[in-house]
Amino acid sequence: MLKPLFATVGPIIGLLAALLVNPEPASAQRYTSPPASVSAVIAGKKIGVEYYAPSMHGRKVMGGLVPFGEVWCTGANYATAITSEAALQMGTLKLPKGSFSIWTLPTEKEWTLIINKETGQFHLNYKSSQDFGRTKMNLKTLATPVETFRIELRADGGNRARWR
Repeated sequence: MLKPLFATVGPIIGLLAALLVNPEPASAQRYTSPPASVSAVIAGKKIGVEYYAPSMHGRKVMGGLVPFGEVWCTGANYATAITSEAALQMGTLKLPKGSFSIWTLPTEKEWTLIINKETGQFHLNYKSSQDFGRTKMNLKTLATPVETFRIELRADGGNRARWR
């Protein structure tokens, strides 16, 4: 009786061990978006942005992975956060000093920047009821696609986000 039980349990333990070593086949493994941050001191006040940087990996991102007409967390994994020691002007929005999350509403022809009062939320947990405000973005089409999303802060006012 003991031998048939081991014959049944042994292969199950082997299968579980194999699953623990390689929980999903290579074709099903997901791409990672590593954490990234940028900061700048402008007029003696620090501004910082923390985000997760997705990469294209051969995928169509805008209008594909990120559908047009749907709010995007402007990065990946968790909402992009901006913290400033000073009040900021972002387009038509006048933000007080503090921390906010940054979201984007992309369409094929124009994008809207959304500043949200809530921070730290998962990238699918956007709540429009927490919006501080919205403003149109200035867009520039790059000559060639770039692989990894990056946000830049510059003291000269040329702040931008782009696929790098």
